[in-house]
Amino acid sequence: MNNNHQFFSSQLLSWNRDSNQRTMPWKGEKDPYKIWLSEIMLQQTRVEQGRAYYEAFTSKYPTVFDLAAAPDEEVFRLWQGLGYYARCKNMLAAARSIVHDYNGIFPNDYHTITTLKGIGSYTAAAIASFAFNLPYAVLDGNVYRVLARFFGIDTPIDTTEGKKIFSETAQNLLPVNKPAVYNQAIMDFGAVVCKPQQPNCLECPLATKCIAFLTNQVNKLPLKSKKLTVKNRYFFYIVAIYNQQVLIQKRPGKDIWQNLHEFIPVESPEILPAQTILEQSREIVGTVVNGSFTLSPLFKQKLTHQTIHAQFIRLALKSRIQAPQGFQWVPLNSLDNYAFPKIILDYLQNNQLQLL
Repeated sequence: MNNNHQFFSSQLLSWNRDSNQRTMPWKGEKDPYKIWLSEIMLQQTRVEQGRAYYEAFTSKYPTVFDLAAAPDEEVFRLWQGLGYYARCKNMLAAARSIVHDYNGIFPNDYHTITTLKGIGSYTAAAIASFAFNLPYAVLDGNVYRVLARFFGIDTPIDTTEGKKIFSETAQNLLPVNKPAVYNQAIMDFGAVVCKPQQPNCLECPLATKCIAFLTNQVNKLPLKSKKLTVKNRYFFYIVAIYNQQVLIQKRPGKDIWQNLHEFIPVESPEILPAQTILEQSREIVGTVVNGSFTLSPLFKQKLTHQTIHAQFIRLALKSRIQAPQGFQWVPLNSLDNYAFPKIILDYLQNNQLQLL
């Protein structure tokens, strides 16, 4: 380890010991099951949002046996609103694998951990170091940022070369006798000192040797080679109601919100008149749905690579129609039993159905 590496690691650990006041319910946890839950929930999610879900899951499913035995629909319902639902699906698969293949004992070596569904190199390193004190460096967004700025690494983090450089740098910095403490320290440091916006450079214990600070590149690093392109999508949902029942389906395919429920969907690249939406729904329900309708305001949900715009047509049917394949009639007062995407939850929680 060269002098800069020694300076970085020692200063970081000193800051962690003397100044780090960041608290989280999973911090210091040694149970690999709970560490795993927290890491899965925090992927693409703010700590403030993930905290409530972590507490709800660990309360309802205190062991991996409890989670593995839970019905899919119940787990998806508890996950509802957290987004990126593939995480939940993979989490269930991994829990059942741990129970069935490892007798409920969480694997205690890095390479076996990576074979579990939905666990990549970062999550495996976090579990291995925090639960088993194994010398694997974590590499999340906070760590990329701290390393890029301090060492002045201008290789884009989303390239093969960049991932290799950052991975090797992170591993070389890791004190093999304190992997858990160090990994938590560098992630906390990136969250509260070396922040994406308005970092606390003037109070940073690393500033005297930070290349980005010394060369006025703090706001430029880390670099990415690809600019994120956000796609706009427009969903129009027909909320077809008859005799206090509504048609819903579990969303099929491999698109967003797989395994969550929705009303009759019509997707378009642009805003459509309500009558056009009702006519286009013929392809789904097999007939033109008729009745008096009310149009909702436009709802919006931002995902990583797309922005979803949704409008709801609340339709009071004149007569009951046969449920199309994949759909079912369910009582309005039972909708709480089904998991929906956040944008549909926003509509439901806006009391849009109470007036029927």
